Amino acid sequence: MSADLSGFVRAHARLAPVPHVPELQLYQAAEPIGLWELTEGEFRSEQPPPFWAFAWAGGQALARYLLDHPDTVAGLRVLDLATGSGLVGIAAARAGAAAVRAVDVDPVAGAAAGLNATANQVPLQVVTGDALAGDHGDAQVVLAGDVFYSEAMASRVLLFLLTAAADGARVLVGDPDRAFLPRGRFTELAGYRVPVPVALESVSQRHARVWQLRPPVRRPTRGLA
Repeated sequence: MSADLSGFVRAHARLAPVPHVPELQLYQAAEPIGLWELTEGEFRSEQPPPFWAFAWAGGQALARYLLDHPDTVAGLRVLDLATGSGLVGIAAARAGAAAVRAVDVDPVAGAAAGLNATANQVPLQVVTGDALAGDHGDAQVVLAGDVFYSEAMASRVLLFLLTAAADGARVLVGDPDRAFLPRGRFTELAGYRVPVPVALESVSQRHARVWQLRPPVRRPTRGLA
């Protein structure tokens, strides 16, 4: 973990309990827009603020579900896709997963996830890179919180998740009814009213659901099955 990146996380976020999952704590930013300007310089819906700095509704819902239903991951190998803060992966580790690999394309997210895992005293294998360019590896369970926030991202994520499901992995997604979630491909497992930052969501709570992806009839190749 880069000392510079870890220092950046500590300088711009503080360790605090997760609103809907108070058993866990994360380094969270108090002022989202200022941090966004510091890291990218512009606030756009197509590319949201740094995922690592906030407990997003979908991730909170999925983490809550894992802690309430530890048999979902207990003793299994888990992949946390687009981990952001590491919240979902940390919840999986706390629920008894045999191993958790947390992947994110953002190096700062990797640093934050590592710090958060240490703060919660759980093992987490943090990997920085574009997981969507590869496959789910040996993961028996694939988790993804709040990944359907843009059309371009949703298309790549869905193909990755369908391929994992076709190969036998159980795929669970946490999502607060984002516009690009392909609901018809999922079965709802649970729903929660989740506290969220008003500055990001324009409301103080979002209804976030946990979904299980139904495996495709055939393994997708170029197009979606």
